[in-house]
Amino acid sequence: MRARGDPAAAAAAPHVSVILPVHNAEPWLDECLRSVLQQDFQGSMELSVFNDASQDQSAAVIERWKGRLEDAGIPVIIGGHDSPAPRGVGYSKNQAIAQSSGSYLCFLDSNQDSVKMQNCTAEPLRGWTASEEIVQDDVMMPQRVRLQLEAAAQHPTSIIGCRVRREPPDSTERYTRWINQLTPDQLLTQVFTSNGPTVIMPTWFCSRAWFSHVGPFDEGGQGVPEDLLFFYDHLRKGGGVVRVDQSLLLYRYLPDAATHSVLETTIWTLRVRFLEERGLPRWAAVTIWNAGRQGRRLYRSLSAEARRKVVAFCDVDEKKIGKGFYCYEDSQERPKPRVPILHFRAARPPFVICVKLDLTGGAFEDNLRSLHLREGQDFLHFS
Repeated sequence: MRARGDPAAAAAAPHVSVILPVHNAEPWLDECLRSVLQQDFQGSMELSVFNDASQDQSAAVIERWKGRLEDAGIPVIIGGHDSPAPRGVGYSKNQAIAQSSGSYLCFLDSNQDSVKMQNCTAEPLRGWTASEEIVQDDVMMPQRVRLQLEAAAQHPTSIIGCRVRREPPDSTERYTRWINQLTPDQLLTQVFTSNGPTVIMPTWFCSRAWFSHVGPFDEGGQGVPEDLLFFYDHLRKGGGVVRVDQSLLLYRYLPDAATHSVLETTIWTLRVRFLEERGLPRWAAVTIWNAGRQGRRLYRSLSAEARRKVVAFCDVDEKKIGKGFYCYEDSQERPKPRVPILHFRAARPPFVICVKLDLTGGAFEDNLRSLHLREGQDFLHFS
């Protein structure tokens, strides 16, 4: 493989395209682009930037870095538009991919736009509480492209992720632990949880051929979780999920005003339907672990056919267990469904677990381990 500074390598189609959608990213763009320049990958690489109607000086920063990157043998393709309003992250990613030509796609984000949960009445989604916003401000470690390309070459139909380093280190601690500590099997079994994709979008790396088979991203814009939709389609088409177990991305948390929103109810509905499609068909009967608000909400959200599979709720709360059953008062069925509420030790697997991990000081995890069950076969996590 030629060094990327070799003119012959630069003239050929690049091996890797770094995909960078940009919207009002001026404060963080220098650091983001510097991390592209500092990659230790010696093959051919290009940067494809799409500027989605930025109102700040992002375009000037990109132009300033274009020369530096191209002097180092990294061609830069710049696209964008100056309409009054941005078209959204899905659109920007698709445009950046369309104008690029690499055999592999390495996703990188630098956006002032944040995603804010609205009307959030349930659990935090993807590490965010109802009142938090985040800003995508990603910085690649020098080994990222090299190590993820090695993994992608071995797993051509997989999305390749990596561990991340959070800054500030104490922001979204539980979510960050979840990202970094999932086992290889859990990358596929925990795809139904409220945390979203088991490898987070800013770490994605995949072949162009596989992206074209699955994609493109949904371009609905405001209110559309394009990464989750793509991830579900990827799994539907038999795609794998692989994580490079090194921290290859600085994933920064910065409070900022939200400019578009994803309703928690939108995510909830997508997750329930995916559970019905991919999780529940393997079982003839199921117990929902949690007789409280979240478990009952899941039961009510299921289709009538899926609800009929729910033979019990289980819990540790003696007050809930003492009620004996849950009656679905809003059901149109007659008689109305009455689902038993059992102690978890008296309940029979398989379980759909609606209890948040890492919130009970280890008590829930100890209870689950005591049953000696197999994740993915005897239980799935939903919360």
